[in-house]
Amino acid sequence: MKILIRNLARTITEVELKALFEAHGAVQSCDLVIDKESGTSKGFGFVEMPKQGEAKAAISTLNGKDIAGSKIRVKKSD
Repeated sequence: MKILIRNLARTITEVELKALFEAHGAVQSCDLVIDKESGTSKGFGFVEMPKQGEAKAAISTLNGKDIAGSKIRVKKSD
C-alpha cells in the first residue's frame, strides 16, 4: 500500500521517515520529495508498505502525531 505523508518538518530525512514506518512493519520504499533548486524537503513524501494490515496500523497510529515539531498527516495515497 502506498502512503502519503504531509506536513513533515523540512528537517526530517528519508532515513528518519523510513524508521517511523518500520516500527509498524516492513517498508518496501520511502521517498521524501525534495525541491530541485534548494535541495531541501518540500514537506511531504511517500512510503510503500507491502502488507496492508501493517500499512493501516501505521496510518492510524502516525496520523496527527507530532514529529519534529510538525503535526503530520498520513493517509493512503490515491
